[in-house]
Amino acid sequence: MKKTIVFAFPILLATAFSTSSAFTLKGNVTDESGSPISGALVKLLVKGDSTQTDKDGKFTFHEEEVSLPSSNFKPGHISISDGVLHFAQSTGSPVQVSIFDAMGNQVLRQELLGSGQVDLRQGVSSQGTYFAKVRVGSAIETVRFTANGSQFNEAIQKDRGHKALLKPGNGDSLRVIASGFDTLKTAIPNLDTTVTLKLKKASSVNPGEQTYAFGYALKNAPTPSKGCGKDNTLKDNFVYTSEGIEHEVYLTLPENYDKNKPYRLVFGMHYMGGSAKNVATRESYYGFRNQPGAKENTIFVAPHGYTDEKDPRTSETKSNPWRCYDDKDHIFFDELLTHLNENLCVDTSRVFSIGFSFGAMFSNALAQDFQHRLRGVVVFSTMDMVIYMPKNKGLPIAWMGTVGMSDELCTPELGRSSRDRILKNNGIPDAEGNFTDARGEKAEEYAGDKHVCYDYKTVDPRFPVKWCTFDGGHSYNPREDGKVWTTETAWEFITQF
Repeated sequence: MKKTIVFAFPILLATAFSTSSAFTLKGNVTDESGSPISGALVKLLVKGDSTQTDKDGKFTFHEEEVSLPSSNFKPGHISISDGVLHFAQSTGSPVQVSIFDAMGNQVLRQELLGSGQVDLRQGVSSQGTYFAKVRVGSAIETVRFTANGSQFNEAIQKDRGHKALLKPGNGDSLRVIASGFDTLKTAIPNLDTTVTLKLKKASSVNPGEQTYAFGYALKNAPTPSKGCGKDNTLKDNFVYTSEGIEHEVYLTLPENYDKNKPYRLVFGMHYMGGSAKNVATRESYYGFRNQPGAKENTIFVAPHGYTDEKDPRTSETKSNPWRCYDDKDHIFFDELLTHLNENLCVDTSRVFSIGFSFGAMFSNALAQDFQHRLRGVVVFSTMDMVIYMPKNKGLPIAWMGTVGMSDELCTPELGRSSRDRILKNNGIPDAEGNFTDARGEKAEEYAGDKHVCYDYKTVDPRFPVKWCTFDGGHSYNPREDGKVWTTETAWEFITQF
């Protein structure tokens, strides 16, 4: 006998959107004096689309009209009538219902199983316009409604997520990030329009400090995040939900954490068979937290990425350390970094990602499309295969990699391919400010007893590249003279900025 699941919440419901309207959004990004800003990262936060401004500071988003028939919700049935959501699932996949206020803050998240109905009442705390997003598998339907201000049921708000500026419908919200400028977030009520966006120079930039169209000066002043000045409310271990997937996150703050001091932030990405917990506890973030000054001056975070996903080639479901077939982990990283910036005092100009094996592959993949948010990455045994690899944005990033010469998993050849992908973008800019190809440059070489490192010093000095090889196999912590030289060398690499 089927059970009817009823949650009581009082709302007046409007019509669900079934199509995505065509639009062309054009824009121009300038500084306060009107000078164009090139290379700025512009992102539509609801749609998830992103682009960069050209040399004239211009950008364009364009989308044709797409029909979203109700058949997208198969398997199962979803309907909304008179404020009641009816659902019938033929599989064990949950129906995910999220409610957001007009500013895009999530006020409720509920997963529904089986068959039943949800009366949309008492889901919000005050009168006003709200949006409900209903997800079944990969299909999403959005409805807009007006609440009448009935009593809010606190018990069903326990699982609160974090989605900044989410505004479904014909509008969206833009986020613009450019080095040396404060991040801009603004609502766009109508996407079929042209906008001019002015960025303010970051208040932390020292007078006389050189600024660039992309990237920071060496030894630049810290750029404090929005979380500076706030009391920390984050736990050492918490769950962050992104794209319907729950991720465990381990957080290690500096000793005597000061809410007014911007700290370096280092992500530790786990390998296959590992976990966020192991990286944070047993391995002390690959030994980085044991380096001189790390416990006092660095925030460390270890996110967990294991998830089941379907191989599009074979339709076989696999459990991978990090997603191999889509960008959901990249969306997760983007959202988690924003969440940390808004709740902790982070130096947003000194954010790094480190990892070994699969964790290195994920960090290396992030280096392809997060050059605006990551200062650099350190990858112990990496390659460009297996993991989801986004299209490279063509921007430079500081990069260090190591490999064992007898590594049969992530071979030296595969590691060099990753290094060369980075070198292609890291050459000294030409007269027009475009970064040049540095793959033909000869590195400075220096050797230890069992390892050799190569420094590509003729790249743009703000975006150094280091490549180290050693006698050994698949490892991030080979020892030489009783020391783990890889971690020591990598710590020197990320603290040079």
